Amino acid sequence: MTHSTQNANHAPPKPPELSFLRRIPIAFGAFFHILSSAEFAAGVDGLQPGHAPAPTPAPAPAAVAPVPFKEATPDAALQLLGLLQREARLIDFTQENLSSYSDADIGGAARVVHEGCCKVLREHFSITPVRPELEGSRITLNDGFDARAVRLTGNVVGQAPFQGSLSHRGWRATETRLPKLTESHDVTVLAQAEVEL
Repeated sequence: MTHSTQNANHAPPKPPELSFLRRIPIAFGAFFHILSSAEFAAGVDGLQPGHAPAPTPAPAPAAVAPVPFKEATPDAALQLLGLLQREARLIDFTQENLSSYSDADIGGAARVVHEGCCKVLREHFSITPVRPELEGSRITLNDGFDARAVRLTGNVVGQAPFQGSLSHRGWRATETRLPKLTESHDVTVLAQAEVEL
C-alpha cells in the first residue's frame, strides 16, 4: 500500500452537500448569531478564504499556591532559654557589660557558662553530626543530596555531583526531652527575681 493510499484512507469524511433551501435558515441563524456574539463572529471570520483562524486564547496558568510557613510557638524556646539560665547563667553572662573585666575574668565566667550549656544539651537533647566524615575530609555530594542539611560555600557553580572539603560536620537533633510544664507555669519568666530577707 502506497503512502498516498494510506493518506486517502485516513482523510476525514467529506461533509454532505446541503440544498439551497436548507442553507437559507442556517444563513439567517448565523447572521443573527454573528450580530449577537463577537466570539462566534470571530470564528466565522476565520473560515473566510485568506483569513487565518482566530487564535484560541491560551488557558490561564494555574495559580501556584504559596508554601505555608509553620508558625513556631515560643513556649519551647522560652523553656530552653530558662534551662540555659538556670544551669549556665547564660542570660546573666550575655546581659553583663564585659568591657570593664579582664580576659582572665571573662575566661573564668565563660567556663561556667560552657559547662552549664553542655549539661543542658546532654540532659535534654540527643545530638549527632549531620555528616559522619571528619572535618577536613574530601567528600562528594551526588545529585539529590539533602540541601536542607548541607550548605554549599565557596565557588558554587554548575550542577551536582560536587566535590569539596568538609569544613563543618553540622549537627542534627535526633531526640528532644524538655520537661513537661503545668498549665500555670509562666514560660516568659526565664529567671525569678530573688529577694533576700
